[in-house]
Amino acid sequence: MAQTARNMISIPPEETFDGVTSFPEDARNCWIISDGKAGNLTQCLGVANALGLAPEIKEIRPRGLSRLIAPYGPVSARERFGQPGSQFAAPWPALAIACGRLTTPYIRAIRKASRLKTFTVILLDPKTGANTADLFWVPEHDKRRGANVITTLTSPHRYAPEVIAELRKVMPDDIAALSSPRVAVLIGGPNGDYTYDAQDRERLLQLLRQLSEQRVSLMITCSRRTPPDLVAEIAVATRGSPCIFWEGSGANPYPQFLAHADAFVVTADSVNMVGEACATGKPVHVFFPSGGSAKFARYHSSLAAYGATRPISSAQQMHETWTYAPLYSATVIAAEIVRRYQRRRALLGSLT
Repeated sequence: MAQTARNMISIPPEETFDGVTSFPEDARNCWIISDGKAGNLTQCLGVANALGLAPEIKEIRPRGLSRLIAPYGPVSARERFGQPGSQFAAPWPALAIACGRLTTPYIRAIRKASRLKTFTVILLDPKTGANTADLFWVPEHDKRRGANVITTLTSPHRYAPEVIAELRKVMPDDIAALSSPRVAVLIGGPNGDYTYDAQDRERLLQLLRQLSEQRVSLMITCSRRTPPDLVAEIAVATRGSPCIFWEGSGANPYPQFLAHADAFVVTADSVNMVGEACATGKPVHVFFPSGGSAKFARYHSSLAAYGATRPISSAQQMHETWTYAPLYSATVIAAEIVRRYQRRRALLGSLT
């Protein structure tokens, strides 16, 4: 484990961690403060699951000025924070986890109201001071560092090695009916950095057509950010080919895709989907739409240097194969939370 500053931990991606990742039996109540965004909630649940906790999810919907000035400023008065009948009232939990700028005022308020008895964790950088929470996690491609900051290469999620191993024990009939190689195609959409212009879409569609022509079996899923017209174009481009295309109805086969894919094609705009694919140890081919940013460049460069990913522009590259140790960060983050919580608990106990 690399020690980059006192109490600041940066975890080399290839390193495994065998520390304790469970809370004491008398302190297993956990809140997740959720802004309703699936990607943020997934990261919080990944950490809670690694801790062996069944969290209570507190969903928030700040409006007006409270929403506008978050992560700064107080919790909205409409929340009746700390008052009987509010979803945010004593008894305070042993642990509170949040992700996203809208959730930050709640973590700050819980930390103050509980008089430090609640250990507070913020995932991702809300651009606030170090005293906002007890511990921050940020991915290594972010620049935030400090005495209460931990970094890992990929984001936390719920697809632990044991979860993937369990899913691999039984292959669903529709996936078993596909011939190998089975390639999971995980498609995001435009964001503040990647544009998905007309040329990008045609490159992606052409790649899928080429893979279909080569009799590669495709298992395709899109995200909430995927434009509906692009979803329709993908359906047309893969019609008649060996393919499972989940368009949003019925049970989401995403976990099964992760477990049973021989390789992946993932669009570069989704940090979460790329990281989840890298938890499998299977080759991850990254499709790059136009745009990007320095932060995304650092992320993808680190994954490529680790040996998990390679860029793809042609179906011929799908013949390339490689191996690497699966990446899974939630247990690393969980172990550091436990270590710091136990230290805090011992300190508070000595003061009573």
